[in-house]
Amino acid sequence: MKLTHAPLARIALASLFAIAGTAAQAQQPTYKIAYIDPLSGPFANVGELMLMHTQYAIEDINAKGGVLGGMKLQLLQFDSKLSAQESQSALQAAIDQGAKAIVTGGSGSSVVTALVLAVARWNQRNPGKELIVLNHSSIDPEMTGKGCSFWHFQTEANTAMKMKALANYIKKTPDVKKVYLLNQDYAHGKQWASYGRQLVGLARPDIQFVGETLHPIGRVKDFAPYIANIKQSGADSVITGNWGQDMTLLQKAAGDAGYNLRYFNHSAGSVPGTVTAVSQAKTGQLTWVAEWHPGQADTPKVDALAKAYKAKTGKDFLAPRIDLTPRLLAAAIAKAGSADTAKVARALEDLSFDSVVGPVRMRGEDHQLLLPQVVNTIAPVDGKAVKTGWEGTNYGFRTDAVYTGNELAQGTDCKMVRP
Repeated sequence: MKLTHAPLARIALASLFAIAGTAAQAQQPTYKIAYIDPLSGPFANVGELMLMHTQYAIEDINAKGGVLGGMKLQLLQFDSKLSAQESQSALQAAIDQGAKAIVTGGSGSSVVTALVLAVARWNQRNPGKELIVLNHSSIDPEMTGKGCSFWHFQTEANTAMKMKALANYIKKTPDVKKVYLLNQDYAHGKQWASYGRQLVGLARPDIQFVGETLHPIGRVKDFAPYIANIKQSGADSVITGNWGQDMTLLQKAAGDAGYNLRYFNHSAGSVPGTVTAVSQAKTGQLTWVAEWHPGQADTPKVDALAKAYKAKTGKDFLAPRIDLTPRLLAAAIAKAGSADTAKVARALEDLSFDSVVGPVRMRGEDHQLLLPQVVNTIAPVDGKAVKTGWEGTNYGFRTDAVYTGNELAQGTDCKMVRP
């Protein structure tokens, strides 16, 4: 009888182990990351772009084994609605769902600053349940300066670094003589104007600043009156921090007026619709700064990533730093050998990483990532400086200058308080 039933017993035992293994796999903890950025309203297209880049990187990390020997990253999605209050409500929901990290940056510096402060308060009151904030696009230098937080890490070059790159370029561009400052009326818009006066003025003392205006963010439907004021000032160039629809509508108004201006911006070309707006305006030169631009020469690693991203998502790849953000987090978790938030934060400090845009380092004293910056201009395809069009247009990107993160690094007022 024992011999007769032995195979059945072995089968039952194997089935039991299989069920137990499946249950253990189902119960395996995940590392939850909350994405909090605009997914509705005037900047929804920006938020969707950033979400897709973040999702792609997380799925790629998971496909390669996740972190800590098999733990998978899980992305939770929340709509900030471009509001500090909504972002903090989203933060509480993320906490309730077990998030350990926040990925954000597309909601504007004032909103992200409020989110960072809320995280710091939560962490202080809830030891052992801390979160970190990974900020890929809000670039107010105060966030890694006087307002720095141990729990906040910035993976994009800040305003001062980007303006220094532009100032270095403008120094060698003599046809820029009279500059108007037109910016969105919020923290970063004011910072962009301030650093424009300071760093461009230092690089080119001969430049005249002929006017300055702040306008409501995301609420101007027609920039014609602003263009009229700029034209009256006699400006040949505009330093503007506008992004999203505030940039595309500005281009439209200038094109309608036939006003050929130069624009100096921090990230315009990385936002969907900007190249199309420039091509339709048919006037003006929009120069901006990024860690990479589509069509840039001698960037095989980014090119390969962009090709894989397009194959999987059907969308164009635009922002290596956003893809890089979850990868830095995964590298820090591996370095820490733990998912404990405080240990991961310490592992991020002074972390060096061989990214697709080259070596980068998270500066420990202020949590500012040092990464390369490329000054480039949206321009017609000419087969030489601009070889490929973008967004279905005959306009692409011309490389004007390239700087390393170390070349653009600024001093910091950060007085980091570590737990």
